[in-house]
This record gives sequence, C-alpha cells and structure tokens, in this order.
Amino acid sequence: MKIDKSVYEQYMSAFIAQNAKVNLISKNDEKFLWEKHIFDSLAVGKVFEKYGTPATLLDIGTGGGFPAVPVALAYPEIEVYALDSIRKKINAIENIKAELDIKNLHTICERAEKITDKFDMVTSRAVAPLNVITEYAMPRLNKNGIFVAYKSVKTQEEINEASVVLKKYKAKVADIMEYKLPLDENHTRNLIVIINE
Repeated sequence: MKIDKSVYEQYMSAFIAQNAKVNLISKNDEKFLWEKHIFDSLAVGKVFEKYGTPATLLDIGTGGGFPAVPVALAYPEIEVYALDSIRKKINAIENIKAELDIKNLHTICERAEKITDKFDMVTSRAVAPLNVITEYAMPRLNKNGIFVAYKSVKTQEEINEASVVLKKYKAKVADIMEYKLPLDENHTRNLIVIINE
C-alpha cells in the first residue's frame, strides 16, 4: 500500500468541510483526524498482508466513512461499500466521493440486516459490541469470507461474550492483531479477525 499524502490532504479538507455541515466526528477529534480515524482505518492492511486483499469489502455502520473511505483511497483494486442507515452521513460520504472522484467507493443507505448481497470481507469500527455486530456481519460474507472488527481495550471480554453467536455461525476468531495509534498517550487497538470454520 502506497499512501499518497496529497490525496489524503485533499480527503481531510473535504472531510472537514462535510463535518462542518454534518457532525461526523467531534470538533475536538478533527485535529486528530489522521491519527485517530485515517491511520486507524488503514490498520486493516495488516489483515490484507496476511490473508489476502479482498475484491469486495462491506463496511457496516460506516458513520463518517471509517474505514471505508481511507481503504477505498489506499486500495483502488477493492470495491468498497460504505453502509449506514443514516441518510445525512451517507450524503456526506457521497459528497466526498464526488469531490475526490473515488470510483471504487459505493454507498448504501440501509440497515445491515436488509442487505442480501455477500462480500469477501466485512469490516466494522466502533459500531456495537462484538456479539451484536457479528450477527450482522456473518450472513453478509461470501464462503471463506473474513469479518474484521476494530476493537480497543475490552477485546477478550467481547470475544467471550460473542461465543454463542460465533458458534451459531460456525465462525471462529482466527487472529487478534494489535497495533498502536501514533499518539502521545497509549492508544492500543486490536483487529479481531473472524472466519468461517
């Protein structure tokens, strides 16, 4: 993955313009847009390196477009679908997509349970506890698909609480990939990689 800084600078200014109209992230977080949101979103590259780059990716509860938009910018070969049920958030992402001409980014304004298409990978970041989001993610995966949940400190606790749901879908936690955000204080994050058994 090559990160073209100028593209991300354009993206950040487009994002901040949308954030002024629709509250996508808090105003305090704007100054950490790269560290807390874009860098964090791109951590999924660790999964691609180990398990392969998917052809299609669905981001459930994309909110302000994380990780969908940074991933679409960094990996033009992936068809990325940003899903959220809140129309004003989807509109903001569509405006960013138009401004930056991101051809591999697609938006879906719908509830996750209404989606019938299947994808090679499903991601979810800061949406719901693992036991809840796994219920939405697993039925939307292709055979041999991968679900990646972005989590922070309570990772093991959330995995334990999701055991019944994982069993229901014959799914298992294949990996927990730890990484740190480039901030002064310690921000340890985890990618929980879930696959069909």
